[in-house]
Amino acid sequence: MKFTKMHGLGNDYVLVSLFEQHVDDPPCLARAISDRHRGVGSDGLILLAPPDSPEADARMIMFNSDGSRAQMCGNGIRCLAKLAWERGLVRRNPMHIATDAGVLSVELTLDSANKASQARVDMGVPILQPGRIPVRLAGERVVAAPLAVGTRSLLVTCVSMGNPHAVFFTDRLEDVPLADWGPRIERHALFPEKTNVHFAHVLARDRVRMITWERGAGLTQACGTGACAVGVAAVLNNLTDRNLTAQLPGGELQVEWVAAEPVLGEGGSAAAAGPGQAVAPPERSNHVFMTGPAEEVFTGDWPG
Repeated sequence: MKFTKMHGLGNDYVLVSLFEQHVDDPPCLARAISDRHRGVGSDGLILLAPPDSPEADARMIMFNSDGSRAQMCGNGIRCLAKLAWERGLVRRNPMHIATDAGVLSVELTLDSANKASQARVDMGVPILQPGRIPVRLAGERVVAAPLAVGTRSLLVTCVSMGNPHAVFFTDRLEDVPLADWGPRIERHALFPEKTNVHFAHVLARDRVRMITWERGAGLTQACGTGACAVGVAAVLNNLTDRNLTAQLPGGELQVEWVAAEPVLGEGGSAAAAGPGQAVAPPERSNHVFMTGPAEEVFTGDWPG
C-alpha cells in the first residue's frame, strides 16, 4: 500500500489515496502506521477518497492515532488538498472536500512550478450552541464558564469547528501542566464526545500563542481547527480582533472570523471595515478562514 507522510506545522499525518487502492480496516491501520516506534509515526491517518456527492471533488476520511474517527482536521485538510492537486486527482482550485463535518472549500496558493505552498480553508460557521458542540452546560453559549480540573477551577469557552474544542486563556502558558490537565479535560464528564483542549495567551489584539492537547492524539505541534476555535473564543471574550495570527509550537496560522454582517456606510452602502472586522459577501458572513502551509515529507510502501 502506497502512502505519503505529510505535515502542517509539525502536525503530521500519513495519507493514503483510495483513488487507486483499498484499505480493509482503517482504524487498525491508523493505530499501526501512526506508532512512532513500530510504524511510520504520525498524529493519525487520512484517507483521500473519491467524492461521494456531486458537491465535492474529493473526500477526507480521518482517523486519530488511537484509531478513533475524527470529523475534521484543519492541518490535515491542507495536506490532503495539496496531495490531491499535486497527484493530479483534483484539478480545480478552489476545490471542495467532503468531510464528516461537511463540505469545505480549500484554495491553494501555487508557485511557479504549480506546487501548492499554502492553503486557505473556509472552515464554515463556528458552532456555539452547547447541545451541538456538544457540552453539558446550559445557556446559549459557553463563554468563560467555570470548569473544575482536579482542585482548580478554570474558565472555559467552548466552540465546535465540526469537532469540539475547550479553550482556556492564561497569562503564563509555561505554568500549564498540559500533559496532566489535557487528558483530564478531554475526558471530562461535561464533554459526551470528549474534546480537544487548548490553552492560549493573548499577546496583542491580533496575535495569540497557544498549546494543544488533541482528542485521540495527545500533545501535538499544531491544530488547525483548534487555532480557529481559539480565534473565535478570543473574540467572544473580547480579547482580540477577528483577524489574528495564532502561534503554535510548530509555526503560525492565520485565522479570520468574518463579521456576521457587513459594515454599512452612508446611504446603506458597504463601507470599509474597522480594525479586525471584514466585509464579506452574505454567503461568507460569520465564516472562519484558516491559512497555513502544508508539506510533503516522504512517500513509501506499507506491507500488507
